[in-house]
Order: sequence, then C-alpha cells, then structure tokens
Amino acid sequence: MNLSNKLAKYISKTKYDDLPQDVVEFTKLCVLDYFSSAIAGSYKDPINKFEEVIYQLGGDQHATLMTGGKATVTQAAFLNGGAGHVVEQDDIHRSSIIHAGTVVIPAALAVSEWKKLSGKDFITAIVVGYEVCYRIGEAVSPSHYYYWHNTSTCGTFGAAAAVAKLLQLNEQQIVYTLGSAGTQAAGLWEFIEDGAMSKQLHTGKSALNGVLSALLSEKNLTSAEKILEGDRGFFKAMSNEYVGTNITHNLGDQYKILENSFKIHASCRHTHHAMDLMIELIQDEEIDTDEVSSITVKTYQVAIDITDNNEPTTQYESKFSLQFCTALAFIKGEGGVDAFSEETLWNCEIRRLMKKINVTVDPNIEYQYPEKWGAIVEIKKESGQTITMETEYPRGDPENPILKKELISKFHLLANDWSKSERKSMVDIIFHLEKVKTMNEIFMI
Repeated sequence: MNLSNKLAKYISKTKYDDLPQDVVEFTKLCVLDYFSSAIAGSYKDPINKFEEVIYQLGGDQHATLMTGGKATVTQAAFLNGGAGHVVEQDDIHRSSIIHAGTVVIPAALAVSEWKKLSGKDFITAIVVGYEVCYRIGEAVSPSHYYYWHNTSTCGTFGAAAAVAKLLQLNEQQIVYTLGSAGTQAAGLWEFIEDGAMSKQLHTGKSALNGVLSALLSEKNLTSAEKILEGDRGFFKAMSNEYVGTNITHNLGDQYKILENSFKIHASCRHTHHAMDLMIELIQDEEIDTDEVSSITVKTYQVAIDITDNNEPTTQYESKFSLQFCTALAFIKGEGGVDAFSEETLWNCEIRRLMKKINVTVDPNIEYQYPEKWGAIVEIKKESGQTITMETEYPRGDPENPILKKELISKFHLLANDWSKSERKSMVDIIFHLEKVKTMNEIFMI
C-alpha cells in the first residue's frame, strides 16, 4: 500500500468521538490563535489587495471573509489563509517547520461554513489536516526548507486532507485529493530577499489549493497515486534527503497537533530564542546599552540563513532580522505586534546595539535542529564581565508552554478593533465548538 493510500485510510477512519479530550481542547486553542492572527492581518495592505482581486473576480457568496462580506469558498480560503500569516504571530510546528493554522484552518472554515457543518466536524478536520501536513513536513525537512516554504508546500496537503474529511470523500477520492494537492504544492523562499508580499500569497494559495483539490476529487478527477514517494513525486523533486517512514510511524496512535507551538513575538520564529533570552536578562538585572561591548548569538544554520540581516530597511525585514529582534528585545523588553513599528525600525539606540551583535552557528545546536530550536547568547560588558544565557526551546513550545489565559489575552490584543463584547463572544464560541451545530454561528456574533 502506497503512502497516499495509508494517509487516505487514516483520514477516512478518524472520527470525532475517538479524539481524546486533551486533543479537542488543544485544537480549540489553535483555532483561537488562528483568529488572533487573521483578524489582525485582515487590515494589512496585502490582504486589501487580495480583497480587491476577489471582488474583481466575483462569484457566489459561500463563506465569510475576514475583511467582512462573503465570497466563494475558494476565495474565502484564499483571503483568510493570507490574513493569518501577515503579522507573524501564527502557530508553528518545530520538526516540520510549518505554520499549519494559517493554511488548514481557513480551508476547513470556509468549507464548514459553506456546507453548514458542525463544530465537531470542523475540529476533526483540523486534527487530520495538522497531522498530515506535519508528517509530510517531517519527512522532507530540513533539506526541503532551504528553497521551499514548508507552510506553503506541505501545508497544501494539510488543507486538502482537512477538506477531504469535511466532504466525506472515500479513500480513493482522498488519494486523488493528495495527488492534486502535491502537484500544486509550491512556495519559494526567494520572497524573503525582497520582503515581498508573496509570503501571504503562499498561505492563501495553499488553503485555496487544498479546497480545490478536494472539490475536484469529489468529482473523481484522477491524480498521481504516489505523489509523495513516486520517482517524479514530491519527495525526490523537492528534497535532498527524505524519510518516508515519518509519514506512517504511529499514524493514528498519536496526535501531532499537540506538538504545536504558539508565538508571543511578532517576528520570524527563528528569532524568538534570542528575544526570550534578552527579555529574561533585562528582567533580572539592569544593563544599559553603553555597558555592552558585544552580543554573540549562537544558533543553528537555518536561523542564520533566514534571519541574518544587520541592515533591515522595512518593518517587514526587521521581523526577519535576528540582529534587530535581539536588540529590540533587549531595549524594549518585548516583541509583540506593537513593538515592530516605523519608529522602532529606525530607533537610534536599537541601531547602535545592532552593530555590536554577531550571529554564528553553534555545532551542538545545529546538530539538535529541528527537534530543538535553541540559542546561546553571550553578552560581553565593557567591564570585562561575560553573561551567558541558553535556551533549547522558545516560549510557546510544548516544552516551554504559554498558558491558555495568555492566548486569550493575545486574542484580545490582536483583535482589538472588534468590540469587547464581540471578542468575548468569539472566545466563548471557540471554547464550546463541540456544541456548535453549524459553523455559520461563528460569524454571527
């Protein structure tokens, strides 16, 4: 039996009543966290452009847009998928290097609303979608990640799996769905060289392509049945090293959604370890920037590849600058969405401190990646004293978790353009999703 068949069997067999309660409750946190980012992102420029194109295209009103109004089910998945990724606070899975929430949830949400499916259906689809994309991401990472944006490529499979589950496709149709998802999986890291808006295009299209793949398979459109392990399939075409057994190891007996991490800083996850350490440092003792002779951040190679930028010129670039984020956290003591602004981008004190920051690879940390996203930070003072700090897991990882109340606070902060009563209603609905008869209710607050 090929890998697509094994995944199809898992997707088909998974039922809400079989999900452990801790999985159900954790999934609700993922949904809340998605809405936090998507609501905040819905006001940003890239999403305004998405919306303009959607209204140009027209079509039936199947599902709700985060910007307000309705559009077709694929258009809603597209815009809402992009919205969840703009402010850089969406969830992340370490070993697969995937932000699943911004791809799987908008696809499942659009279809659930359109088809008037229940909260239980929605929860089950999300669990399945996260499981599938995380396993595929683990199979091809980290080599795949150098050129390919895992959230976009592997995330397409997750969105497709979630929608296939919602549409109750049979196993053969699910195999077709995965084949169509794989042949559409794309998203190149070159956008980061320009700080381009196509990062949001990645997640929007992945959500859309997941929906499209399942809808076509519902009509029995055939596709590659060995899209993963085939001689010209996903593994061989898009990774130098892959481990196919990661797809099926303990499949159905564990729930990878529980490995999910949540972000408290509004920047690339590869900057969070150093930011956490800087915030911890200044909470423990007062250090003036003039006292600092140098700061060395030792981490893994991928963090350097993605975030080594000592001259960011835009707010977006600053979120992908390990030097900027380290200096920002040292001086401001936080890294939330409001910390990244035009004012902080050109803050003289931050810029001076950045010139004292060096980033390098530590062999032991490199060896442990991607199971651990660690960092060692050495702060040398003008007095000659050296302070060394180390972390293996950024805050929000399962091993270094944040509390439910912190995620609720994050929602209220990021969704602050909504009224307090609207926000409270949304939180209440999400934490009682299993009682929601049709997912249309979630937009009726």
